[in-house]
Amino acid sequence: MSKINFGFEKIHQDEKENRVAGVFDSVAKNYDLMNDLMSFGMHRLWKEVLVEIAELNKDSYVLDVASGTCDIPKIVLREFPNNKVYATDINHNMLEVGYKRSIDENFFKNLYFGAASGEKLPFKDNTFDAIFVGFGIRNFTNIKVGLEEMRRCLKDNGNLIILEFSNPQSGIFQNIYDWYSFRILPKIGKLVANDENSYKYLVESIRMHPNQEKLKSMIIDSGYNKCKFFNLLNGVVAIHKAVK
Repeated sequence: MSKINFGFEKIHQDEKENRVAGVFDSVAKNYDLMNDLMSFGMHRLWKEVLVEIAELNKDSYVLDVASGTCDIPKIVLREFPNNKVYATDINHNMLEVGYKRSIDENFFKNLYFGAASGEKLPFKDNTFDAIFVGFGIRNFTNIKVGLEEMRRCLKDNGNLIILEFSNPQSGIFQNIYDWYSFRILPKIGKLVANDENSYKYLVESIRMHPNQEKLKSMIIDSGYNKCKFFNLLNGVVAIHKAVK
């Protein structure tokens, strides 16, 4: 059986989903706080940009894959309250946090939840006008399978929009980013969430994720058109947008 990356570790392909689930079971309770601390709150701005370029209209059907605690559905429904938004994640604990948050912060109307993998979605062909993946695609067991599955669920001319950590474009910036990622972030995880190992995996998984051009090629090879990407913060994160 072939082996794949789990951070810097090589594991059997059929192990990854359970290993990833274990990481997010561990981090679910402190996920939003840790995102704010790790990105200095910038992840919220990046997600605003993600929704802005999606070209939604007042009656779009939207799917948020690997939705986690529902940051993206919250933004969509704030801007387009009549959209139908479906939040899916393989991790029940993350979805539970997102569900409770949608009630507490009053964005539950027109929001629907389902436990599902991005590589096997429980929706009919040609269902959605837009599909988002925010900081989730690097955790897929097989990215190509996930890209093809999401394409199946998109309507013709529907948009796939992916937000993910990527490769800084400056060598100096890369060095600073590496120091911060490997020396500081796991320590923040240990201090705040009492979980250094999960955040060590998250940092490693970023380094093993395809860079901007490679992910663009994978998206095009999966049958999408007009794929382009936008670097944010010198390429620390990138948004890829493609059309079915």
